[in-house]
Parts: sequence; C-alpha cells; structure tokens
Amino acid sequence: MTATWSVNKKIFLQNAITVKNNQPLMAVVKNNAYHYDLEFAVTQFIHAGIDTFSTTSLREAIQIRQLAQDATIFLMNAVYEFDLVREHQIHMTLPSLTYYYNHKNDLAGIHVHLEFENLLHRSGFKDLNEIKEVLKDHHQNQNAKMIISGLWTHFGYADEFDVSDYNVERSQWMEIVEALLSEGYQFDLIHAQNSASFYREGQILLPHHTHARVGIALYGSRPYSSLNQHDIVQSLTVKAHVIQVREVQVGDYCGYSFAFEVTKNNTKLAVVDIGYGDGILRTRAKHEALINGKRYPIRALMMSHMFVEVDGNVHAQDEVILYNNDIRIDEYTFKGVGANSEQLSAMNHDSLKKEYISNDC
Repeated sequence: MTATWSVNKKIFLQNAITVKNNQPLMAVVKNNAYHYDLEFAVTQFIHAGIDTFSTTSLREAIQIRQLAQDATIFLMNAVYEFDLVREHQIHMTLPSLTYYYNHKNDLAGIHVHLEFENLLHRSGFKDLNEIKEVLKDHHQNQNAKMIISGLWTHFGYADEFDVSDYNVERSQWMEIVEALLSEGYQFDLIHAQNSASFYREGQILLPHHTHARVGIALYGSRPYSSLNQHDIVQSLTVKAHVIQVREVQVGDYCGYSFAFEVTKNNTKLAVVDIGYGDGILRTRAKHEALINGKRYPIRALMMSHMFVEVDGNVHAQDEVILYNNDIRIDEYTFKGVGANSEQLSAMNHDSLKKEYISNDC
C-alpha cells in the first residue's frame, strides 16, 4: 500500500468556476500551481474561462506560454533574462526606481506593470511621486522602450480582521489608482485583490480594476475562517492505510523519543503508512485523522509511519484520511498548523502516489 495524493478533476474545475463568479481573474499558478501541477491547473483554469495567469518564476511563465499561446502571463518577480521575457511575450513587474534606471534600455519592448509597495514592503514604488517619475521619464524617452501595460499591488492584510491594516492598504492603493487615472494615465491591467480581498469585496472587482489576482481559493482553501465551507470546495484528498493495529498498555512509550505515553490499558494504536517523509507536518500530527468517517487522534509521527489511537471499529487496510473536503487544509490553517500553501507545499510528490480522478468518488 502507498499513501496517495489525489485530486478530483470535476470538483477542482467546478470550484474554479464558482470562485471566478463571472469576474475576470488572473490565476496565480506559482510554485507549480501550489503543487497541484502547472499543466493540470492551467488547463482546468482555461476550461473555467480564465485566460490570465501570474507566477513568480520565469521558467514557469515560459511553461504557461507553451500551454496557452494567447494567454496574458504576468511575472510577479523582476528578472534579468530580458531576451527570454521578450521572446515569450511575458508581462513583468517593474519593482523600483533603481531597477528602472539600471535596466531602462534592457526593458525595451517588454510589457511592464508598475508595482506599488503598500504595507507589505516586499517590492514596489514607495509612493505616487515615484510612480509618476517613471511615467514622465518614460514619456520623454525617445529611444526604444518598455511598454507600460499594468498597475498593481499586493494586499498583505486582507485576511486580518482584528486590525485596520487592510482598510489602510486598500485606501492607500485606491488613492494611487484614482490619482493616476484622473491625470489621464491609462493601463490595460489593474490588479490588486488576492483571494481574501476578493471575497471580502463580495467576489467582485474593486473600482477601476480589470482583474482580481486569485490564488489559494482556486485550489479549494478558504483565505479566512468566517467563509462558509460550501463557498470554496477542496478537491484534494491525501490518504494512507492502516498497516496493523497494535495493543499497548499503561506506561508503554510509542514512537521515537518517548513521543506518546500510554495512559490506559489495552489502548489500540493503528500503524499508518504515511509520515513526515511524505510531507505531513509535525504541527498537523498534533490533530486528527479520519477513519471510517470518524476522527481519531494522531499520537506519534515518524518518517514513514504514524500512530493513530483508535477503537475496535478500525482494522488493517482501512483508509486513513489526512485531508479531504471533510477534514480540510484550511481547517488546520485556522488551527495554527501552517498556511494553506505551507501545508500543500510540504507534500512529497516523489513518495506519494499522485492521481487525478474524473468522477465524484
């Protein structure tokens, strides 16, 4: 028996359609589409009516171009392989004044999106004056030059409800957008909303925006806990099997380094064929697994195994669910296990059997 990572293709596609809500989306497909597989995700998103994609990797951007010749592809990281960016007609962020002045000539013929730094402070122009400096210098440049196609930012606090930071970053951004538009500047693409912002705004675009730039919701995880589970559906299942059930007694220690001390005689421990070597986070192993529709506590985690405390209803060869739509990735995000993307990224696709299924099973 081999632990399995599987995606229901029909559910994945239907979730993407539901998330899209007939709005123009830029699908975030970075890190191999959150490890769902880039080719699979891009193909499904195209079926869902999405024709605009973003990633942080030039290699992935080129892969997307090979899959979707007519798509708009936006590279969220600035790179220096300018000929490749031009050759594959990839749009790219313009992250700072320094980058602009150092590479103004290199950027000739490349579509760029001016990036506003905002509260995240990861990248971008610091204020309206810096953006306008580039716009004016670009206008005066009589040489071959870049093509300013977009304006964008990233909201770092849209999933935070106990502080005012989202309202602050949203207001600062809208002031930038409205100031530039009022002065006659035009952009083919304006995008800022991530999954959390998109849902906070009722699954519609902010004023003047052309796209929402949505990631995790398209992969079946809620960006914040107050969203109903029915609004975003998880298509991913990670499952293993019970190898055997062992009976242990009071005072026994199970697992490495005294991981679990038995407190009741005749305690039943299921030995399950999945562990941290397969990508199960130790923080996830502090919670439960689902066996025959019931949740049981995980007691110890090893490289290729885990112990789950069970009862007489669990037997060898029973399925053990670590993740599905009833025991979701986002549930454990909200319990502090790790971000949705962190749990997805941890999965070891070299050791897990990987399946894409086409039915509702």
